[in-house]
Amino acid sequence: MIIIGERINGMFTDVKDAIASKNKQPIQELARKQTEAGAAYLDVNVGTAAADQEGTMQWLVETIQSAEGGCSTPLCLDSQKPSVIAAGLKVINAETGAILNSTPLNKKTDEEILDKYIEMAEQTGPKVSIITLTMDKNGVPQDVDTRVAIAAEIVQKAMEKGFDTQRLFIDPIVLPVKVPNAQVQAGNLLAAMDQIKYLADPAPHMTVGLSNVSQGASERSLINRIFLTMAMSHGLDSAIADALYENLINVVATFDMLMIKEIYSDSFLKLYTAANKA
Repeated sequence: MIIIGERINGMFTDVKDAIASKNKQPIQELARKQTEAGAAYLDVNVGTAAADQEGTMQWLVETIQSAEGGCSTPLCLDSQKPSVIAAGLKVINAETGAILNSTPLNKKTDEEILDKYIEMAEQTGPKVSIITLTMDKNGVPQDVDTRVAIAAEIVQKAMEKGFDTQRLFIDPIVLPVKVPNAQVQAGNLLAAMDQIKYLADPAPHMTVGLSNVSQGASERSLINRIFLTMAMSHGLDSAIADALYENLINVVATFDMLMIKEIYSDSFLKLYTAANKA
């Protein structure tokens, strides 16, 4: 399971305050802690924390990479604005990889947005991947078939452009279960995953913004853990999630052990954490 640490996001109060005061310490501390917890990537999202999103994205990237002792954990630049992604790419060290998060198939205001993300990834380096949303100019689909159809178009376009499908992370878009009429979407997501994993060989990765499923709910951590387990059983191999939440990481470790992806020992939780840190 590829965990993309979610915490460097301007939607969180501590990050928003750090951005406003240009205080590097909280950002670098979050980068360090998530790395030590085993995050494979660090999501970097300006959110609504600053009017100058391009400049702030550059500041966040430079702040993380200049942390004392260095932070070599690959970054996941998070914005649906190509200009903000491009700004981050100007200062990023992508030698160990990076992810551009995220692009829909198309938008009413930009029919070629997916092409732009593919081009940015190709120009930056062979280890740069893209998170693509099963979403188009008509918005977020509410049914299984449309989600899968959009995912198929994304895969087809990537293949036409010679973009390795293993550099694609397809996000079928999690909706909060608390939103009226959205509870059914959790099941729709799983059904879509069952088909998306067969769209190419090798298959694209699948990811979700995990915390979205419990947005506004009273039992957030429980909902997140259970949904993650369900989704992994349908082929999910990545999640933008709280890498600092030990119980969540333990779910991933236990799932891998029960699916014989890891050899059982009485210390399987410790071994999983140690392996991911390494």
